[in-house]
Amino acid sequence: MEEQELTELCRQGNNRARKELYEQYSGRMLGICLRYAGDRDTAQDLVHDGFLKIFASFDKFTWRGEGSLRAWMERVMVNVALQYLRKNDVMNQAMTLDEVPETYEEPDIGAVEAIPQQVLMQFIEELPAGYRTVFNLYTFEDKSHKEIARLLGINEKSSASQLFRAKTVLARKVKEWLMVNDR
Repeated sequence: MEEQELTELCRQGNNRARKELYEQYSGRMLGICLRYAGDRDTAQDLVHDGFLKIFASFDKFTWRGEGSLRAWMERVMVNVALQYLRKNDVMNQAMTLDEVPETYEEPDIGAVEAIPQQVLMQFIEELPAGYRTVFNLYTFEDKSHKEIARLLGINEKSSASQLFRAKTVLARKVKEWLMVNDR
């Protein structure tokens, strides 16, 4: 079924169309939720909640061409994940600094490309919740520190600091992986 037709049938409450929408996009949406949640069980709960929100909100969606449905659904999933993180106050929970140095050495981009995407996503999932959330918003959602601060109820310097710490932890994990898996 084409995206526009699928959109219209879902808007009308057609359960077959909803099932197809879920089957077509749930894997991608789970990946998004995993980036924020950090564990599969929570991510699956978020996907479930996100699809319920999507099905209930089709009257707010405007089809703008191929890809607009997926983009809208991704925004809904990110918002559901952020709502969960705010509700559970993850940004104010104590975070270990893991002896974060003042500077970090960014790994060679070619070396990073040699690491399987699944491994890189695992590294992101393992970040402390605050680091992971800021990293995802900055890196995958192209949000500025000002926007992140507004979304998470933190100040801009906290956002920048958490991004720096996330990059530091990731750089260390990449370096360790490359040493063990010798390209």
